[in-house]
Amino acid sequence: MPAQWTPFVSVGEYDITATNLRRRWAKLHAGDQEAWPTNPKVAAAWVLFHRGEFGKAAQAGLKLGAEGSTVTNKATCVYATYLEPSEKVRRELFLQVAQRSAEQVAAEPNNANAFYWQAYALARYSQGISVAKALAQGLGGKVKTALETAIALQPLHADAHVALGAFHAEVIDKVGTLIGNMTYGAKKTTSLALFARALELTPQSQLAMMEYANALVMLEGDSRMDEATALYERATQIPALDAAQRLDVEMASAELED
Repeated sequence: MPAQWTPFVSVGEYDITATNLRRRWAKLHAGDQEAWPTNPKVAAAWVLFHRGEFGKAAQAGLKLGAEGSTVTNKATCVYATYLEPSEKVRRELFLQVAQRSAEQVAAEPNNANAFYWQAYALARYSQGISVAKALAQGLGGKVKTALETAIALQPLHADAHVALGAFHAEVIDKVGTLIGNMTYGAKKTTSLALFARALELTPQSQLAMMEYANALVMLEGDSRMDEATALYERATQIPALDAAQRLDVEMASAELED
C-alpha cells in the first residue's frame, strides 16, 4: 500500500452512511453483484469506499482478513486507476490486488468477484507494461479465463462483461483479427455482444459506456468515432451515485475535452 494516498477531493459530496447504505446497495453494486455484507465492519469499510475514502476503505478491509478482501481490492483498483499519480506505484498496487485475489480464488472458488478483481488488476497491470508485452508473458490467458469464470459464476455481473469485451477488443487492436482469434480466442463479434449485454444489465453504467466507446474505435476505427463520442457524452450526463462513479464521469469529461 502507498505511504500516502492521493485524496479524492469530493468526499463530502456523497452522503453515504451505515444507515442508508443498505437501501442504496442494489444500485451501487448493480455492476459487480456483490452481496450485502453480513459483518457490520465490512459494511463500514464499504461506506468509506462509496464516500471516496479509498485508502481508509482498503486499510479497513485488510484488517478484516478474507472477509474484507473484496472491498480492499475494489478500493485499491479504483484508487490506482484514477488517482495514483505514479505509474510505478500503480503497477505495484495492481500486482498486490492480483496476488490477494489469487489467494481469495483459492479459498473461495465460487466467489465471482475474486475472479473479477484478479482479472481487472492483471488487465490494468498489462496496460501499464504494454498489452503486447503482457500477452507475451501469458497474462492474457489468465485475464480471459478469470473473467469467463466470473461470468459463469454470476451471469448478471455486468462489469465482468465490460472487462471481457474490452479484453477481446484490445487483443485484436494489438495483434490483429487473425492472430487474436487463433492465439487468444479474441473475436470482434464476441466483444460487441459482451458490451451489448453489459449495457442491457446496467444501462446507467458510465464505465460500460466508456469502455464500449473505446472498443468501437479499436475494432472499427474512425467510422465509429461519432458513436463513441456520443457514448462518452452520455456517460457525462448520468448522475454519479458515489465517488467511484464520479471518477468515471470525470474521466469521460476529460476524454471529451481531449
